[in-house]
Amino acid sequence: MEIFCTNTDRGLIPNYSIDFDEKKKLKVGQTYRVKISIPRNYIEHKKYFALINCAYNYLNEKQLKFYHNNIVYFRKSLEVLVGHAEPCYIISQNLWSEQSKSVSYDSMNGAEFLELYRLVREALFQTFLKDITLEDFEQSFKNFYND
Repeated sequence: MEIFCTNTDRGLIPNYSIDFDEKKKLKVGQTYRVKISIPRNYIEHKKYFALINCAYNYLNEKQLKFYHNNIVYFRKSLEVLVGHAEPCYIISQNLWSEQSKSVSYDSMNGAEFLELYRLVREALFQTFLKDITLEDFEQSFKNFYND
């Protein structure tokens, strides 16, 4: 079970009704092990995927074909490009390669995620969006992400 709580002078209080419902399942007097972490900003998470979606929209037919018309392949390639990767051995080809690391909430803190966002955005403008002005991109980006 994972719930969101806010720490108050009376203890941890569930944030949402679903969190409260989950907490009610815990037996009074029972000891539980709790992992405390500050959740990553969901808004920044949405903004990252909107960035990827918007940039993907700028790919030409040749680029889309190269990525097998798969936005996940495109995203993961960008993440490897900026160094958000780990070694991976491909048995069938007898070679070492790199694969993107997870961008899940549990795998990165907020600062690491913001740095990934910055690096990916920078890489996009250096590789795929060279001929696109920042102003044009920002205008298009509004179709994918609203604050």
